[in-house]
Amino acid sequence: LVSVSLTVSPIRDGIGRVVGASKIARDISSHKENERRIRLLMREVNHRVKNQFSVIISMIRETSRLTSTPEAFLGQVRERIMALSESHDLLVNAEWRGATVGELIQAQLKAFAAQSRVSMAGPMVILQPNAVQYLGIAFHELATNSAKHGALSRSGGRVEIDWNVIPAGDGADTFRLVWHELDGPILDAVRGRGFGVVVLERVAPQALSGSGRLEFHEQGVTWTLEAPLPFVQTSVADNAAL
Repeated sequence: LVSVSLTVSPIRDGIGRVVGASKIARDISSHKENERRIRLLMREVNHRVKNQFSVIISMIRETSRLTSTPEAFLGQVRERIMALSESHDLLVNAEWRGATVGELIQAQLKAFAAQSRVSMAGPMVILQPNAVQYLGIAFHELATNSAKHGALSRSGGRVEIDWNVIPAGDGADTFRLVWHELDGPILDAVRGRGFGVVVLERVAPQALSGSGRLEFHEQGVTWTLEAPLPFVQTSVADNAAL
């Protein structure tokens, strides 16, 4: 079946009588396909925007519980929403197909002007939109903490970020990412339970059906994320649909 636009016009004789009809059928399959893609994209955007509202509400709730002054609350919420907008920009530019791990890290760390002290290594993994949003928040929290208290707060400090895919015999591959700080200042043994810790240990891992482990050591922090690959990586079918 082919979608067509049909135009029918009367054919008249010399004295104006209708003696026939002229019919023109135009193939509008590409136009219909474009309409379908637009409807699909709008549904996807609507779904993602609702997800972002949920993230923002959670962010505001947790931040309000862990800040002591209105000024601190306003500043932290503003920074976190800006970090979320960086992830959103990546998704918009890619028509919501996702973003690579490296692209997301660079987008979240560019505000800290620390790219020269951050090394990245890992295979090409295109993150699905949900993973882009939650990992973007996680990278922002890690970078903020590092710039204030960790390896990026001193000239000699550096950060190593490695990720890989751990294959499984049953096909249930695991995505594993490690943020590791080196040559940072000596950290106190006692750590508070701020919003960043909540994001890294609970919010981001649970959103990806995985687990997160945050470890404090003398030179900085190490954050390890493990999650089922299908909850992290976009699928070929998803990209084809969009």
